[in-house]
Amino acid sequence: MPMTKTGNTFLKIIIKLFAFSILVPVAIVAIWSFAGRWSWPQLLPETFSLRGMAELFSSYSGAMQTLGSSVVLSITVAILAVVIGAMTARALVFYDFAGKQAVEFGAVLPIIIPGTVFAMGIHVPLIRMGLADNIYGVILVHLICALPYTIKIMTDITKAFGSKLEEQAAILGASPWQIATDITLPSLLPGLVSSGCMAYIISFSQYFLTLQIGGGHVKTFTLLMVPYLQSGDRTVASAYSLVFIIATLLVFIVFDAAGRKFSHDGQGYLFT
Repeated sequence: MPMTKTGNTFLKIIIKLFAFSILVPVAIVAIWSFAGRWSWPQLLPETFSLRGMAELFSSYSGAMQTLGSSVVLSITVAILAVVIGAMTARALVFYDFAGKQAVEFGAVLPIIIPGTVFAMGIHVPLIRMGLADNIYGVILVHLICALPYTIKIMTDITKAFGSKLEEQAAILGASPWQIATDITLPSLLPGLVSSGCMAYIISFSQYFLTLQIGGGHVKTFTLLMVPYLQSGDRTVASAYSLVFIIATLLVFIVFDAAGRKFSHDGQGYLFT
C-alpha cells in the first residue's frame, strides 16, 4: 500500500528530528574542543583555545598511537564477530541439532548479564588460562560482547534470504565456491556490513571490560578519553570525543566502501 502524502511528510519530520538530535550535540562537542572560556549563559565561547588539540596531538599523551592500535583491535574484533555470527546464523536457520535452543539462549546472555558482573566473573578464568593482562583476552571479551548483535543481525537477514537461490545454483551445476562468492556473500552483504559496524563500535567504546581484563597493560583510546570526561575538563574531553567520533565515522565509511565494491550493484549500505 503506497504511503500517503501526510504519512510521507510525517516520516520526513521524524527523520529531520533524529538528524537534529544527533548533529546538534556533535556540533556542541566540536565547539567545546576549541573553547577557552565558555561560561553560562553565553551561547558561544567567550574565548577560543587550541589547548585541547595540543593535549590530544602531543607526543607525551600517546593518543594518536593509541588511536591507531584501538582501531586495529576493534576491526579485528569486528571481522571475527562477523565470521562467527554469520556461521552461527546459518546453523540456527538451516539446521536442527542437539542443543540448538541452548545456543540461541547463550547468544543473548552477554546482553542479559550486566557488563560489570560479566567482567568480574570472567576475569578469574582468563587469569588461569593466561589470557588476562594481554591483548588476546581483551579481544576475547570484546568478541563475546559483540556476538549477540552480529548473530541477531545475521540470523534475521539469513532468514529473509533463505536458501532457494543457493539450491537452484547447485542444481544448475555451480560449485560451492561459486555459490558462496556469487550468491551467498552478495546477498548477505548488507547484514555483514551492518553487523561489522555494530561489532566495531561495541569494541571501540568498551571501557570497564578493557580496563579490567587488560589490567592497564592494554591501552585503548577509550581508556585515555574517559578520565578526561570524568575530570570535568570539557575542552580536552571534547577534543578526545571529537576524534573518537571522526575515527568511528571514517571506519564506517571504509566498511561501506568495501560493501559497495564487492556488491553486484555498487550500492552502499550505510551512506546512500
